[in-house]
Amino acid sequence: MSDVLEQLADVLEARKQADPDKSYVASLHAKGLNKILEKVGEECTETLLAAKDAEHTGETRELVSETADLWFHSMVMLSRLGLGPQDVLDELARRFDLSGLEEKASRSAK
Repeated sequence: MSDVLEQLADVLEARKQADPDKSYVASLHAKGLNKILEKVGEECTETLLAAKDAEHTGETRELVSETADLWFHSMVMLSRLGLGPQDVLDELARRFDLSGLEEKASRSAK
């Protein structure tokens, strides 16, 4: 599973410096972090709406599609800040042996 994320991260990194007229990723980077964050927020909202629809209809195709868009734009954001999927996977692995309540408490104690 992480192979796909790593491959996507490599493509996103390569496209950072591409021609913004020929690459969507390059065009986002050319517009700056605020534009990237706007896209993450937009995709987050669309994902939430798709989840609500899925709960009522039982149809999950749109939810999966919107979640893919959210992950994609989140990875563009991470790339912009010099991070990648491995950083997130490492954080998830670190939390694996903690209960959710313990992990949350440890964040608020910092």
